[in-house]
Amino acid sequence: MIEGLRSRKRALKAIITKRAEHGEKEEEQPLSPAALLFHEPNFNCYIIAIMGCKTKINPQIVKAGLEETLIKHPRFSSLQVKDKKRNQMRWVPTIVNLDDHICVPDIDPNMESPDMFVEDYISDLTRTTIDMSKPLWDLHLLNVKVSNAEGVGIFRIHHSIGDGVYLMSLVLALTRKTSDPNALPSIPVKKTVTTTSNISDRLWLPFKALRIIYRLMRNTLMDIFAVKCTSLFLEDTKTPLNGAPEMECTPRRFVSRTFSLDDIKLVKNAMNMTVNDVVLGVTAAGLSRYLNRRYGEKENDKGSTEKRNNLPKNTRLRATLAVNIRPSIGIQRIIKLMQSGGTGRVLCFFLSTLPYEMIHWIMFVKQKP
Repeated sequence: MIEGLRSRKRALKAIITKRAEHGEKEEEQPLSPAALLFHEPNFNCYIIAIMGCKTKINPQIVKAGLEETLIKHPRFSSLQVKDKKRNQMRWVPTIVNLDDHICVPDIDPNMESPDMFVEDYISDLTRTTIDMSKPLWDLHLLNVKVSNAEGVGIFRIHHSIGDGVYLMSLVLALTRKTSDPNALPSIPVKKTVTTTSNISDRLWLPFKALRIIYRLMRNTLMDIFAVKCTSLFLEDTKTPLNGAPEMECTPRRFVSRTFSLDDIKLVKNAMNMTVNDVVLGVTAAGLSRYLNRRYGEKENDKGSTEKRNNLPKNTRLRATLAVNIRPSIGIQRIIKLMQSGGTGRVLCFFLSTLPYEMIHWIMFVKQKP
C-alpha cells in the first residue's frame, strides 16, 4: 500500500441519495473522529494500491466480482454527506453504479515505455479528487504490458474508508483459494507457547505488572516532553526533504523497485527479526543514499561524493506516525467486521526519529521491546 496523497481543496455539499428518492429508509451513521481527520483541508488523503496481473484484465469479470464482494461492504456503498443541521458528516447508504467507479482507458499497445506510462498515469491521479456525490473509491484497469505484469489495476480509496492494514485485510477476505473457489485463504497464525507456571512465577507476577506500568508511564511522560519541546524550540535539521509552503498540493510520483524475497529472508534470519523490519531498513538505507547524494551535489566530482559520507553530523530527522494498533485478527473476524460495516481502527500517533542508515534501523528494531 502507498499512502500520503493530498487533495487541493475540500468540496463537501448536501447530497440526495438514490435510496432517498425512492423513499427507502437510510441507516445513517456518523463518521468516526479518525475518518473526519482525513477530510481536513491539509490532511485530505487517498490510498493508492497498485496490483499487477499475470494475464490481461477482463473488466466484465472484475465488475462481476466486485458486485458480489466489495460493494456489499457498507463503507464502499455509502456516501459521506455533511449534515448541516447537526454540523457533522454521516455515512448514507446509496446504490452503487460500478460504471462510475471503474475506469478502463484506451491504451496504445505499441507505446515505447509502458512502465513510464503507468508512472505518469498514477502521478496524474494525484492531481484530481473523487466526486463526493458517489462513494469515495475508484478502480483503474490498465491493460498494458509492463516489466513485471501483463495488466495493472490501480485502486484509489479515500483514507476515511479505512487504513492500509484494514484494506489489505479486506482484500484478503474477498479472495478465495484457486483449488477451492468457495474456500477462504489460509492465513499463517502465530503459535502461542503455553507454559506451566509454578509458585515462584506467580509470586513475581505483581512485580512484573508494576514494571510494565512503570515503563508505560515513563514512556508516556517522555513522549509528552518530546512533543512539547518540539512545539517550542526543538526543530528538526533542515534537509533536502523539507519542502516549500503549499508543496502538499503538488503532484506525486511513485517509482517501484523489485527485491528478491530470498535476500530479504536471508537478512531476516541472520538478524532474528521480521520481513517488515528488513524492508524498513532498506528504505532507511535508500533515504540515507538520497540525502548523501543531495548534500554532495555542490562538489565538483559528483561520482566520488556518493562514496563519501556527506551527511552533516548530529542530524535530527523525525516524523509523526499514525499507526493502527489493532491486534491481528483471523479471517473469520475480518469477514464479520466487513458485514457490520466497521473498520476496527485504533489509531495511535507518536513522534519517531528516522534512522537514515540501514544498520541503524536494523539495530533499532532489534532492540525494541
